[in-house]
Amino acid sequence: MSAAVVSTVDLAVAAGLLLCSAGLTLALGLGQARSLVVAGVRAVVQLLLVGMVLKLVFALQSPWLVAAVALFMLGAAAREIFARQDRRLSGWWGWGMGAATSTLATVVVAGAGLALLAHHPWWSPQAVIPVVGIVLGTVMNGVSITLNAFTRGVERERPAIEARLALGATRRQALGDLQRAALRQGLIPVINQMSAAGIITLPGMMTGQILAGMAPLEAAKYQILLLMLLAVAATLGAVGVSFWALSRVSDARDRLRLDRLAPPSR
Repeated sequence: MSAAVVSTVDLAVAAGLLLCSAGLTLALGLGQARSLVVAGVRAVVQLLLVGMVLKLVFALQSPWLVAAVALFMLGAAAREIFARQDRRLSGWWGWGMGAATSTLATVVVAGAGLALLAHHPWWSPQAVIPVVGIVLGTVMNGVSITLNAFTRGVERERPAIEARLALGATRRQALGDLQRAALRQGLIPVINQMSAAGIITLPGMMTGQILAGMAPLEAAKYQILLLMLLAVAATLGAVGVSFWALSRVSDARDRLRLDRLAPPSR
C-alpha cells in the first residue's frame, strides 16, 4: 500500500465543507461563522508554514536546529499554559512554573520514547520533533488544567482553607483536597484518550502510519507505546505543577498567600 496523497482538489473540497458549516452556524444565529472561517484560515497558513520549516529542518539534519525548534515549541507551550489561567501566579511564576514543569516532563518522557524507539541518530528531526510535539501537547493540557483548577479552587475555598489553618492544619493538610481534585481534572483528558483508543477512536499517530502504508498491528504497537508515555508525561507534569503551586499559594509558616496571585484578567 502506498502513502495517501492529498491533492489541491481534496483540500478545496474540505474547505468547501467548512464554509458550509460556517453558513449553517450563520443561519442558526450562533455567531460562530466568522470564528470558524478565521480558525480554518489560520490552520491552513500555520500548517503550511510548519510544513515548509520542517522540510528545511529535515533537509539540513542539524542537531542545533532540532534543538532550536524544540525550544520554540516549549516556549509556545509555556505561553499557552499562562494564557489559559483564570487566576495567574504573579511575576515570573506565572510563566516559569508552567514552563519548568512542562519542560521537565517532556524532556524525560520524550527522551525515554526516543530511547525505546531506538532511532538512529537519536536527534534525528524526523524522530525528535514529532515525539516532542505529541508529548508536549499532552503535558500542556494536563499542566494548564491542573494549575487552573487548583488556583480557582483555592480562591473559591479561601474561608474554609483559612479556618483549617487557624485550627492547626498544615498547608498540605488544608490544601490537600483541592490539590487532589485539581489533579483528577488534569488527568481526565489522557485517561479518556487511553480508554477510547481503538474502540471509539483511532489515535492520530496510528491513523497516519496506516495511511502511510504501515501494517496495522505494527502501527497499534507504536500507538500503545506512545499512549503509555503520554500518560506518564501528563502525570509528571500535573503532579509537579500542583505541588509547586501549593508551595506558592502558601508559605513555610502555613499561611495562605493569595497576594501571590495576580488580579483576575478582564
